[in-house]
Amino acid sequence: MPKDGGIGASSKRREDVRFLTGAGNYTDDINLRGQAYVHFLRSDVAHGTLNSVDTSAAEGMPGVLKVFTGADFAEVGGIPCGWQVTDRHGEPMQEPPHPVLAQGKVRHVGDPIAAVVAESREQARDAAEAIEVDISDLPAVMDMKEALKEGATKVHDDLTSNLCYDWGFVEENKGAVDEAIKNAAHVTTLELVNNRLVPNAMEPRVAVGDYSRGTDDSTLYTTSQNPHVIRLLMGAFVLGIPEHKLRVVAPDVGGGFGSKIYHYAEEAFCTFAAKKLNRPVKWTCSRSEAFISDAHGRDHVTKIELALDADNNFTAVRTETYANMGAYLSTFAPSIPTWLHGTLMAGNYKTPNIYVNVKAVFTNTVPVDAYRGAGRPEATYQLERVIDKAARELGVDPIELRRQNFITEFPYATPVAVEYDTGDYNATMDKLLEIIDKDGFQKRLEDSKARGKLRGLGINCYIEACGIAPSNLVGQLGARAGLYESATVRVNATGGITVMTGSHSHGQGHETSFAQVVADMIGIDESMIEIEHGDTANTPMGMGTYGSRSIAVGGSAMVKATEKIIAKARKIAAHLMEASEADIELKDGQFSVAGTDKSVAWGDVTLAAYVPHNYPLEEIEPGLEETAFYDPANFTYPSGAYACEVEVDPETGKVTIERFAAADDFGNVINPMIVSGQVHGGLAQGIGQALLEQTSYDADGQLLSASYMDYAMPRADDVPFYQVDHSCQTPCTHNPLGVKGCGEAGAIGSPPSVVNAVVDALQRAGHDVTHIDMPLTPSRVWAAMQG
Repeated sequence: MPKDGGIGASSKRREDVRFLTGAGNYTDDINLRGQAYVHFLRSDVAHGTLNSVDTSAAEGMPGVLKVFTGADFAEVGGIPCGWQVTDRHGEPMQEPPHPVLAQGKVRHVGDPIAAVVAESREQARDAAEAIEVDISDLPAVMDMKEALKEGATKVHDDLTSNLCYDWGFVEENKGAVDEAIKNAAHVTTLELVNNRLVPNAMEPRVAVGDYSRGTDDSTLYTTSQNPHVIRLLMGAFVLGIPEHKLRVVAPDVGGGFGSKIYHYAEEAFCTFAAKKLNRPVKWTCSRSEAFISDAHGRDHVTKIELALDADNNFTAVRTETYANMGAYLSTFAPSIPTWLHGTLMAGNYKTPNIYVNVKAVFTNTVPVDAYRGAGRPEATYQLERVIDKAARELGVDPIELRRQNFITEFPYATPVAVEYDTGDYNATMDKLLEIIDKDGFQKRLEDSKARGKLRGLGINCYIEACGIAPSNLVGQLGARAGLYESATVRVNATGGITVMTGSHSHGQGHETSFAQVVADMIGIDESMIEIEHGDTANTPMGMGTYGSRSIAVGGSAMVKATEKIIAKARKIAAHLMEASEADIELKDGQFSVAGTDKSVAWGDVTLAAYVPHNYPLEEIEPGLEETAFYDPANFTYPSGAYACEVEVDPETGKVTIERFAAADDFGNVINPMIVSGQVHGGLAQGIGQALLEQTSYDADGQLLSASYMDYAMPRADDVPFYQVDHSCQTPCTHNPLGVKGCGEAGAIGSPPSVVNAVVDALQRAGHDVTHIDMPLTPSRVWAAMQG
């Protein structure tokens, strides 16, 4: 390949041409002939008995086709949960039903009660306002600890309590952990909150349902990160539609961050209503509606204890977390605080004893599920904050305390049931210290003092698990789906290639980076390769995109399919050149016979596959198309070290991020430019959580941060220019590309960096502040300085 293409090149994102010129095809751009529109009437109370829903006035209003209520879905399945967690006593979690439209009760502000389908959006909205709903208010269950007390109001009357599960991991470690903490030379304890977030992708959710009476086929167009899983869940568990009669299409999607993984009620409704009315039905979510209908993220309350011996070696970690599930179980919700959180509590450190307890709680709030990082940011935040606090209590350098306890030999089996295959945490720390100019910090500190500002430096490390797998293991852990990936590689007669992948791209640059991999393997130009995704009708069954799995899992499936293509093409080339297959080499798009000047071009071989005039028909069939499925043997484990420098205004408490640096180990890197962009985006989201974002409810369950007037998103002037580096590369040992994943790293590593920096700034100024909960708003920081 030329130096400006293939694996390792910063090829420009080809998909950006259509995005930047307004030629993208998003779900809201899809308008079908004769489509109707739906407006959902949503509960404005958090908890109440649904006594009656009078739709008579609405049904007679102009343009109204039909008004649906929960009664219309009495024979339809509820929205399924994709993961079952077994608690520490061996009992399965409590799993309440999640109806498409409310039945009997409403359980959070935004719970859909009725849906009006009309000729226009305006008519549907006007008619929804005419529906009379009688609700008897019930006390809202908001505080997780209060929700678990004896006699507390129950979110779901048919459950024994508001406890979804009480999970302990690893249960057999508990005694050793308790003993290690009891006998420790020093124990640092920290109580903290991981604040609830609203994902806020640029594109709100949209669903368009369509039905063909002639073929009995249903189609759903939706803003989804995994259309195949939506087809499986909705078809099999909600609407009872055979998969071969249901097509799900996710076209261009403007950001997901986890919130578009799940199967939502609106998708099932539009598909159901389209068949009932025999015409397309479209729903477009408003931004304010998204705040009360899209799954939220995080929302943990944790106590963590870190035990150290007399030489400052970590001996034990013990955590107790209350994890908010919201009113219902979203698709992957039970796995986030458990298997994607507890298994990462070793971090980068060789702590011999770890025990994690998680109590998942139902409350009268919007359901909570995966948000960029999904469990790993929560684990990293706890661990890196308590390590920083321990260093200050012991009077030692926080960097050296980390270095002393780093894992240095690989593979390394952690006490929380995962095995890291590769890594070099000292190398990423060395690189970080190189790029942040740590020696120059003292001068920058003095400059800040001269301007009346406080300056602090926060450093932390992280490790995450990407490409969750293998399927047989996660099945034992409660996953109700496989977590493999797939790809079909189709070569046409003139040598061009179409790759159909089960992964989905919604900002990650798959159309560019996937093409780079295949082009590199064959030695042809990237422009000869097209990537197709997002349509269950023409892509093989796949599990979608989340958890930084695309290149590690989806890319590996693509590699395996391409290897099959090359193997078959090599047979054809050997026949064309009357040579032994073992002597055929492929380089720069040319098949050649080793040690000779005989060669045949890629295009000649592909033409022979489809015009088999000179072809070994007795050995292989015509054509050149292969499919492969890839089920990983293990997670991949990206890691890194991050540093943040802040200034704090002592008069107001306002925090300004002055410098931010990230040194990451992502294994082999396919496209450095795309990787840097992914890290930049993650850093912005993590900084947003640390300083600005907070989903707030009052005691009655009303969402106080229900719009951008009250929910502060990071803007350009809230973040600095980043220094990012991913030159420290320890390749993954168990996938063919040696890649690890990069999409969530920035959001995982940045929150503790920011908080560590602010605490450092305040302590350098003499304030006895050991912790401030996120977001570190000016009022919170100012109050902390006042004691």
